Amino acid sequence: MSTSKHGVSDYERSRIIELRRRHSFREVAQMTGVPLGTVKTIVSRSGAFRDNPVQRALFTLPPMQVTAGTSPAVQELPQQQAVTGDRDVDALLWLREVVSTGHPAHIDAAMEAAKRIKTPFKELELRYRSWLQAKHPNNMFAALSSFDLGNLESLAKSSVQKLARQTEARARFGDRIFSLTDAELFCESALDGLALGDGFDLDKAEVAARFRARPEQMPNTLSDCIHELQYWSDLYWLRNACEQYAGDPAPEASARDWFVFELLAQIRPRHKDESKAVMRYLSISGRADHRQDCDRIIDNLIG
Repeated sequence: MSTSKHGVSDYERSRIIELRRRHSFREVAQMTGVPLGTVKTIVSRSGAFRDNPVQRALFTLPPMQVTAGTSPAVQELPQQQAVTGDRDVDALLWLREVVSTGHPAHIDAAMEAAKRIKTPFKELELRYRSWLQAKHPNNMFAALSSFDLGNLESLAKSSVQKLARQTEARARFGDRIFSLTDAELFCESALDGLALGDGFDLDKAEVAARFRARPEQMPNTLSDCIHELQYWSDLYWLRNACEQYAGDPAPEASARDWFVFELLAQIRPRHKDESKAVMRYLSISGRADHRQDCDRIIDNLIG
């Protein structure tokens, strides 16, 4: 067995690096019997705890190419239609269509026009609900579209965001937003041959083993993890903006996303700012409801 110039064998060196992913320097020194200073030197020189540029390059969206074809064209105003026969209800339905274009000028005009409707929007919501229920008496979900009918402000916010994402998707991917990315192809290659379980999920242990067998694409740091998790989130929302419900990833990509998420509970933070970045991610990602995972992540950050 070869020995490094620090008097530590290659096996011990590899063990120190692996232990450091889950333990403090002092704990690693105690567990291995190697002096604390030597542990720090081995870890520092390994490069294993610096951000991984290879992983980051793979899990990065293409740069935006802004051309005339990627800029959003101003849509014509939707045609007014007599939908329900109730003049005020139909006017509100049309204004919602105008707001849904996402174009600021159209939205501003619709908001001004909405002020001229004298009937309270709550009353119009009830009228529309009654009309839907009468038109679809056997459909218990028919009335759902009437809820929050008059909340044009919320609709405007989501419509502007959707248009912005559609524009970004065109600028980054052109007409290939739904083509597999290099990151997705990597995941399919790494997990090739794994069968889906009863819950249409891949076995977590097998997934972890496959990805760990490709260390060049592994996150080294918590910052690497957050970078990749943001990639998967951005890719989902760009696709979803272009075609609703079409953003869901393939099982292999989803498995990678969850594998990296679980690394947040395993890779030790390098400093306070990195811990804070993980906490910020948990607060805005929508994953804080995964209580057990989040508890393990928090334990890792403060342990």
